[in-house]
Amino acid sequence: MYYNNKYYYHNPYPVYPPAHAYPGYYRSQPIPRDYPPVDVKIFTHSVKSFRLLMEQGSILLDRLGDVDFAHKMMESAQQGKKVEVDHLLKTMGLQVPVEARYTPSGVTFELKSPSTQNNPANCCTLSVHMKWGI
Repeated sequence: MYYNNKYYYHNPYPVYPPAHAYPGYYRSQPIPRDYPPVDVKIFTHSVKSFRLLMEQGSILLDRLGDVDFAHKMMESAQQGKKVEVDHLLKTMGLQVPVEARYTPSGVTFELKSPSTQNNPANCCTLSVHMKWGI
């Protein structure tokens, strides 16, 4: 059909305006909720712990930037020598636990905040993902 020099497709099915999925469930005011008072003590401890992880991550990257060390690390990982990779990580002198997981295409280092007497659970983890192959 043509109306005013424009082509309009004739839809044989009637088009209804979309209905609301749940009519009558609209609230004009938010639902009041009772939240506990804010306590930033744990959060500030996490921030301090994460700063340590960032410093240790910087040491990790500096050491991995050494070509000889990187070659040893990659070669040991490629040959499946997990004990050797773990030994190389320990020689870095990091103050936090670090774990390495690797594939032929990349490596992930996880640095975890150390457990203390006041805080036995790890609060933070820094994951460093890097590509080292195709």
